[in-house]
Amino acid sequence: MNKITKSKLNELLNLRHKDNPYAKLSTLPSPESFKDIHRATQRVKEAILSNEKITIVGDYDVDGVISTTIMIDFFNTIGYAVEYIIPNRFEHGYGLSPKITELIDEGLVITVDNGISAVEASKILHQKGIDLIITDHHTIPKELPVALAIINPKQSECTFEFKEICGAQVAWYFCAAIKNEMNLNVDMSSFLDILSIAIIADIMPMTSLNYTMVKHGLKKIKTSKRPALMALNELMQKSNFTSDDIGFFIAPKINSAGRMEDASTALAFLLAKTKEEANQALELLNELNNYRKILQEEISQKAINEIKHDDHAIIVWGEDWHEGVIGIVASKLSNKFKKPAFIFSVTHDVAKGSARANGEINLHSIISQASDLLLGFGGHKNAAGLSLKKENLEEFKTTINHAISQCQEALHIEPHTLGELDVDSVDLEFIDIIEQYEPYGLDNLKPIFKVSNAQVVNSMLFGKEKNHLKLILNSSGFIFEAIKFNTRTTVIKEEIDIIVSLNKNEFRGDVKAQFLVHQIL
Repeated sequence: MNKITKSKLNELLNLRHKDNPYAKLSTLPSPESFKDIHRATQRVKEAILSNEKITIVGDYDVDGVISTTIMIDFFNTIGYAVEYIIPNRFEHGYGLSPKITELIDEGLVITVDNGISAVEASKILHQKGIDLIITDHHTIPKELPVALAIINPKQSECTFEFKEICGAQVAWYFCAAIKNEMNLNVDMSSFLDILSIAIIADIMPMTSLNYTMVKHGLKKIKTSKRPALMALNELMQKSNFTSDDIGFFIAPKINSAGRMEDASTALAFLLAKTKEEANQALELLNELNNYRKILQEEISQKAINEIKHDDHAIIVWGEDWHEGVIGIVASKLSNKFKKPAFIFSVTHDVAKGSARANGEINLHSIISQASDLLLGFGGHKNAAGLSLKKENLEEFKTTINHAISQCQEALHIEPHTLGELDVDSVDLEFIDIIEQYEPYGLDNLKPIFKVSNAQVVNSMLFGKEKNHLKLILNSSGFIFEAIKFNTRTTVIKEEIDIIVSLNKNEFRGDVKAQFLVHQIL
């Protein structure tokens, strides 16, 4: 059997990007092919030349806050002050809502990372004589809002070459089009530092132009002159950033503001002009993030107690569960139980929910089958937000369970390994090759490997709560240690097959290759 050695690893990872047409920043597609982009840029030019009020309406997640930051930053760079509104999740609900329109009386409105479902609000703005430009990337609903222009790659008439981009990328492309239209002097690559955070946080496929943008963006985070990123650099002390650093460390901090209180704290952090401002905002984000973790754990436990394990989906609800964390709880439970999860918070007889799924299942089309029961919904293939009356929850549960029972094969994700690992080859240089091909993410997963017929020399639980497993294994005479976190099960077999990933473990200045067990087969 051909085992994965260093040269084989390099060859396989290189193959993933061999045919990327956007391998360099200079080869990224231009904004020209977005539907409505010319009409939108002409309208912005007109607004600027006649000194009209422009209001940006963002969203409270990482993608929405960064989309808003890019727009504000761009207009600041060209010396044109704009108004901006990021809705409060608890007060206004999601995106451009009728409540948000009450705050706008004149001028031009531009949405970022939202708006494609804002039919009612768009009609109100239209009645007020206010022009609306929508920039979004969410799935196109049956009824479109009334808008002067809709820039969204998912529109069937849009010829932009790559459909799976996040809201911040659409906003960035729109700014690039305004720059071209007005012949402005703005370095669009200066936004790649924060843009890369949005792409990772919104779990976009890490291929094609996304891969190139994030690869360059991660390098720019290290040298960024933004006070916010300088503060993060100081805090994290990393020699280089990986997609995991963003996904597990930076994005949750930025997200915590909109989840727990108000996203304006995250916006203030990203737009901070001085190191002091950035550090103050970061301190607050840290506190909010810690509070989020505590609440998330509490609601996870309550949700687990409500699960009916024979159901095809996890569909649970509770009175006044914190709306800001139900999305993360849905994500964790979907991963843990390998089935779609719908978590609802019920307040005043209305259930607001978050849904998450893995595998090939399309949540948007599953939820559509229960659309007659809903007050509203929107989202992606693997993530959605929805609301309905409390009295319809049981019927919703029945409908969704039936819909998912019809597509069971789409739920199963087999762990896709690169192949059988030559354990003897694993050292720091082997891990350097893996790191060289960062960033990893959806459709470009971090390599995992199979190790077959490893003899178990020793198996023990460790940690304060004895909830981690340490294995000493022998593979063809090579003795190595492998760790499985968050498990209370030891191994009693003499020989096992395992799936592992590799990373660097640094302890008191000593750096070693570490084997992390994903699965014991």
